[in-house]
Amino acid sequence: MPGPRSSSEPRPAPDTAGDVIRWAAFSCVLVPVVLLWYGTSLAGATGTALGLAAVTAACRVLLRRSERGAGRCTAQRGGRHTRGQTPVD
Repeated sequence: MPGPRSSSEPRPAPDTAGDVIRWAAFSCVLVPVVLLWYGTSLAGATGTALGLAAVTAACRVLLRRSERGAGRCTAQRGGRHTRGQTPVD
């Protein structure tokens, strides 16, 4: 069993929206191929591919909007500060 991580080891970066979209696009191709392999009709596999593509496009729009909002939020940080380390009531 490995020991605890030292603080000098870099942590893996979180998935970005681009990574998520790439995996979703891959599944838009893979799922219909698997469906055809297992005997689903071509029309059913095509409908599934179109449905997955529509969901992927909607998720891409929402993820990009979320990333932009998070970028704006971090840019506005640093406004008001309290004195020292005193708690705020």
